Amino acid sequence: MISCLKGELFHKSLEKVTILVNGVGYEVFLSTASLEKLPQLGEEVFLYTYTYVREDILTLFGFVDQDEKKMFLLLINVSGVGPKLALSVLSGIRPSDLARAIATKDLGRLTGLSGVGKKTAERLCLDLKDKVGFLAGAEAEFPDLEAGIPAEGSKEKDVISALVNLGYPQSRAHIALAAVKRRFSPESLAEMRVEELIRETLRSLA
Repeated sequence: MISCLKGELFHKSLEKVTILVNGVGYEVFLSTASLEKLPQLGEEVFLYTYTYVREDILTLFGFVDQDEKKMFLLLINVSGVGPKLALSVLSGIRPSDLARAIATKDLGRLTGLSGVGKKTAERLCLDLKDKVGFLAGAEAEFPDLEAGIPAEGSKEKDVISALVNLGYPQSRAHIALAAVKRRFSPESLAEMRVEELIRETLRSLA
């Protein structure tokens, strides 16, 4: 299996590139986001890759960073989501934003992506809701999540503790709480009792 490629960017089109490595040209399909980050033709390029093999088909998919590849691998493990659809999804949204949409069950955001209907969106949330928070660098890419980690003794800490006691992963609880904090003004949040804040956070997880 080819896990990465480093060579000359020989050709680039709207959905794929050819990378020349020691005289051999490798055709690699990329998301729009990855294509936009590539250097000029003739320059050296490095891509993480995934080799898709099925019957008589062998296709390479490329990624400019590990997080995009990890999200791609999660997506293709969901029933009904193939490599082409996964790449199409990643062409329309950053991995960190996709992780947030899945964790908070934002069906509106998900169904707005090319090729994703309501059933597929619901399946993504069901299958991946407890997995997307463990992407490498997830906290760094979720600025409001990182900022939302509560201080000792705060109401937010009580909410996170309650959700963890109910069986929710801590990372998902933080993401859901961050979603609630985006929906309400600081004044409204300050007036909320812990029980009310827990109830609103559970709605984000529903």
